[in-house]
Amino acid sequence: MLLCCKLYISESRNKAAIDSIEQAAKLDPETVIVNKFDDRAYNRVRYTLVSYVAHDSTGCPVFSPLQQTVLAVVEAAYGAINLESHSGAHPRLGVVDDIVFHPLAQASLDEAAWIAKAVAAEIGNRFQVPVYLYAAAHPTGKALDTIRRELGYYRPNFMGNQWAGWAQPELLPEKPDEGPTLVSRSRGIVMIGARPWVATYNVPILSTDVSAARRIAQMVSARGGGLPTVQTLGLVHGEDSTEIACMLLEPNQIGADRVQNRVEMLAAQEGLDVEKGYFTDFSPEMITERYMKLISTDPN
Repeated sequence: MLLCCKLYISESRNKAAIDSIEQAAKLDPETVIVNKFDDRAYNRVRYTLVSYVAHDSTGCPVFSPLQQTVLAVVEAAYGAINLESHSGAHPRLGVVDDIVFHPLAQASLDEAAWIAKAVAAEIGNRFQVPVYLYAAAHPTGKALDTIRRELGYYRPNFMGNQWAGWAQPELLPEKPDEGPTLVSRSRGIVMIGARPWVATYNVPILSTDVSAARRIAQMVSARGGGLPTVQTLGLVHGEDSTEIACMLLEPNQIGADRVQNRVEMLAAQEGLDVEKGYFTDFSPEMITERYMKLISTDPN
């Protein structure tokens, strides 16, 4: 049984910081970096880490190498990155912005929630960073986007379309599940969750009109009356384009083709051209396959 962790960090331009983080991720050969996706415009990187989960005689999860690897990566990120000097075109509220665990290869959502809560407690206690749990890791299954709205995640604070430094109150309006209620401006806060597989799919728009991108994003999303189980952001992406960044919460039901077609239709109504979208990660099957291949060829 395998667990997958997707770990989103607010940095992609500082090579020394990235090197430090990746060195920490490779300390334990039983955890594998299966994929990495970075974006300089967003100044954001995501690592996809995989390892096994061990159980006691009653079948309860008791150990996964993934836990200590994630904590080592978090420690390296906090040591190398200062949120107050960070800026990018993607929303974020922390140096380590989001950590989500997914079950793979016959593991259960309960096992993903177990490790999410264990990691959250350690981050809150050891690093004194406020932690908000979501989805299966939260006692009532609270949704990630709900928490983010409560905390002002989606509101840019620089140039109308960028996020820079820490711009929220240092005393949080919502009590975190772990850690202090006061925020370190250099570290921010972190969201930690567990849920079934979520696909991330981005569609480039050949226009710098971020207002149009936001209108399209809203009409694609479930929240805006568009496609069920699809969440979207309309973001600036580089100097000459924008992008519809999509989360497909049930990708086997509403997939990338539906999203692509709807974006193209709505963009045409705005008089805009669209490029073919792209996934930012592999499928669960490919991730499992790559893990098995990488773990079997590791010289350690």
